[in-house]
Amino acid sequence: MSASNQYAIPPSMKSWVLGGPEELRLIDKPVPEPGRAEVLVRIDAVAICATDIEILQHGLPAMVEGESPFNKNFTIGHEYMGTVVKLGPSVDEFAVGDRVAVEIHAGCGRCPRCREGMYTSCLNYGYPSKGHRANGFTTDGGFAEYAINNVNTMVHVPDEMSDEEATLIVTAGTAMYGLDVLGGLLASEAVVVTGPGPIGLMGVAVAKALGADPVILTGTRDRRLEMGRRLGADAVVNVRNEDAVAAVRRITGGRGVQYVLECSGAAEALNEAARMVTRGGRICLAAFPHEPVTVDLAHIVRNNIYVFGIRGEGRSATHRAAALMKQKRFDAKMIHTHTFPLAELPTAIRYARERIEDAIKVVVKMR
Repeated sequence: MSASNQYAIPPSMKSWVLGGPEELRLIDKPVPEPGRAEVLVRIDAVAICATDIEILQHGLPAMVEGESPFNKNFTIGHEYMGTVVKLGPSVDEFAVGDRVAVEIHAGCGRCPRCREGMYTSCLNYGYPSKGHRANGFTTDGGFAEYAINNVNTMVHVPDEMSDEEATLIVTAGTAMYGLDVLGGLLASEAVVVTGPGPIGLMGVAVAKALGADPVILTGTRDRRLEMGRRLGADAVVNVRNEDAVAAVRRITGGRGVQYVLECSGAAEALNEAARMVTRGGRICLAAFPHEPVTVDLAHIVRNNIYVFGIRGEGRSATHRAAALMKQKRFDAKMIHTHTFPLAELPTAIRYARERIEDAIKVVVKMR
């Protein structure tokens, strides 16, 4: 059997779709056809992200004007991996049978941001007719049996890597992107990661793999902090027991750190980060509070502190994260705690939302 027809592709697939708030329905959908520069991916595993839970509660972000945030035929889910089963016209970057992990965003390739390489900030966000895709946000995502991906959004998965671990490439890629934005030159520099959620824990692992010293993790849950130690943190701080800024100053001998990767979304996180960094230090916000907050801008300006925000896993950061994982520079599998079949997606989401049995990364396995 030739590579082009070794996978029998059905006309329809099982797919979870949005209803109203907090409503998901399992339906049959047509299997999509890949277009130019696209492939059809048979989804083998997909991890649940906190953003999926946000969409369930509040609807899709950045919808085209006039559309409802609750598109009642839309499939969410974006942290997936799978197998290439069909190629679009002229695609030769991948072959049928390749195992791949995916990024969320494919920029339009024509706007000023995309031409600068900032495709996660595409100015045509939400307009597939202009070439933009954000699977799970503006185009159908991964809580289904198949999905379409642009060739620019995929990275090869080595044979020795499990499906579950491969879903974590996206999470590690987001952490890598945040560290890239901070400057990327981490060897010998002190880094604080605030918030031991999945991105924060991967932030610790990636920072240590890139040579940061020391790496300090702050948070409120001792079990997560201990996991951070196992992933490479040189010091951990439970902020329920000690003031975070004072602890960072103590650990660094009063100097502070060059970089903070903020992954907690706490209301005071930016102000605390600004007091952890040295003059000229850099802060990357990878999470955000749900309500507006008061920020001490005078302190930031007086101390020449740089503040960045990131969306997703830009600058092809997934490729660099995947390389570190392939080289076994850290054990991403550590944050995978639970697995469910596709039919039990609502239960999987409940485990992730309520942190049942201290769930961190919950993965839905297709087969």
